[in-house]
Amino acid sequence: MKHPFSYAVASNLAAQRSRSLHVLFAGESQTKPGHRLGPKVYDYYLMHYVLSGTGTFTDGETHYPLRAGSVFLIEPERLISYASNEADPWRYRWIAFEGEEAAKLLAGCGFDPSHHVSHIEANPRIGVLFRRVFLSLQEGGPQAAMLATGYLHLLFAAFSSALSGIEARPIRTGGDGDTLVRQVTHYLSTQYAVPVSIEQMAESLGYNRAYLSRVFKQKTGMTPVAFLLRLRIDKARQLLRERPDLTVEQIANSVGIPDALYFSKQFKRFYAQAPSAYRHDMLFGDHHT
Repeated sequence: MKHPFSYAVASNLAAQRSRSLHVLFAGESQTKPGHRLGPKVYDYYLMHYVLSGTGTFTDGETHYPLRAGSVFLIEPERLISYASNEADPWRYRWIAFEGEEAAKLLAGCGFDPSHHVSHIEANPRIGVLFRRVFLSLQEGGPQAAMLATGYLHLLFAAFSSALSGIEARPIRTGGDGDTLVRQVTHYLSTQYAVPVSIEQMAESLGYNRAYLSRVFKQKTGMTPVAFLLRLRIDKARQLLRERPDLTVEQIANSVGIPDALYFSKQFKRFYAQAPSAYRHDMLFGDHHT
């Protein structure tokens, strides 16, 4: 079978480079049979995704046979080489990048110094995101660098999901109750200002909803719903003291309770006075009759 050779690359022409994460260039190629690069070193990260065909990646003394769905990462200053198969040369996409946050982001995806090659079963999203980075640079314009970096972040997230098997994570119905309480507390403490579904939280944390609620109440003496309400009212109490420029309605909205009447009722239930009266006492002292 004949594989017509093709090669395309687009560079980042931005005058300024982001120190945290910066895409240098991206491209795609249908290689010639037996096409080989290296042994050589690069001074940036270079990540490839194999779309079709086969080949071999060599990192140090280790040889990795690769096929469609394979990802191989080249780290700066490592001696590597890679070559396409003579009979079935690969077609791949690549992104070159650098930055102070690159190593941390890659480690978060599952790539580390001892794990530079992964295989992801047919996943169109991975290939599309590689392509989006390339197209962002090819189209150019003042937002090109920002778009390319944004798509690279999305690519890292897609890798993390694919490599960790997060979509197939089993529902947990046992384990350390203290860990569950810490997870729920952290989740609610960061999400209290927006609509929160206990069902969605349980799914996100990997627990059965009934189990999560039961264990949380056993450990804390209150349900997750009651804990969330108390958290919101306590946050509102803080805002009433520290933000006199905000109305009671604005504070209620800011803590995830858009119904001002319901907010006032619940605040009075916890603190035995209306929010406006509490604020007056905090600002002026309890001198009114």
